Amino acid sequence: MATLDDVLDLGSSLERSYTAVVRGRLKFRVKQIVYVAFSLDETEMGFGFPKEEREAMVGARPSAFHLPRESDLRFHWIESDLAALDPTEARELVVDAWRMVVPQKVWRAYDLTHPDGPGPPPVSAG
Repeated sequence: MATLDDVLDLGSSLERSYTAVVRGRLKFRVKQIVYVAFSLDETEMGFGFPKEEREAMVGARPSAFHLPRESDLRFHWIESDLAALDPTEARELVVDAWRMVVPQKVWRAYDLTHPDGPGPPPVSAG
């Protein structure tokens, strides 16, 4: 079961990425492009995802993924239920969404320093 805390560090540690709060919702951005957004109650995570692969993802795991609202179908976007995701899977989805909005040279440099992906969430000190 993933939570916001499992992916929060990625919002500010991925190159060119920063976090922003818009109307009470946490978002991860590169410049003005939002690539991850959380629901107000932080139980759902929307993220950049190829349009042509959305229906297959939703069909394969309808308990974890669903299409965005109709007005957002024109965007490369999908929604997920964080509780249905493994923390490492959630982190990988965030990194994949980030890859969609940064130049190839940026994500290739990340891949060289993280050959096994983002890995598990950091262990909290508390």
